[in-house]
Amino acid sequence: MKRLISILLGGGLFGYGLAWSGMARPEVVLSFLQLRDLGLLLVMAAALAVTTIGFRLAPRLRQTTLLGLPFSHEVKPMLAGTVPGAVIFGVGWGLSGLCPGAAVASIGIGNGPVLIGLAGMFLGAYLQGVLAEGRPKLQAGPQQGEG
Repeated sequence: MKRLISILLGGGLFGYGLAWSGMARPEVVLSFLQLRDLGLLLVMAAALAVTTIGFRLAPRLRQTTLLGLPFSHEVKPMLAGTVPGAVIFGVGWGLSGLCPGAAVASIGIGNGPVLIGLAGMFLGAYLQGVLAEGRPKLQAGPQQGEG
């Protein structure tokens, strides 16, 4: 129950921040991406600063996360589909002004047409999962314990 409450509160706070900053409005995001309004650059810079400080301070203030998990700074290996996936994500973001978190927050502020974009995101995620099942995993050098 504590986990569910933490997730709901964190998601609600994140969605509120997206809506308050304007990032949940596709027209604002598109204006930013077209370099006509750089206000979202300040929002992103502030979010990066708060996140950086949080990632540095949290392990010093607490032994575990709010969900009781250990803190980890593990670097994950880059998979073969990361760059093409990032390009597809960027093109979709640039055409629609939507990314997944902002799209959900946009529904919360009453933007119903965003459901079309969310449906496309879910379809793309489903197709990626189907395609990834048959693809061999990319190895990034020797694993721990291997010489």
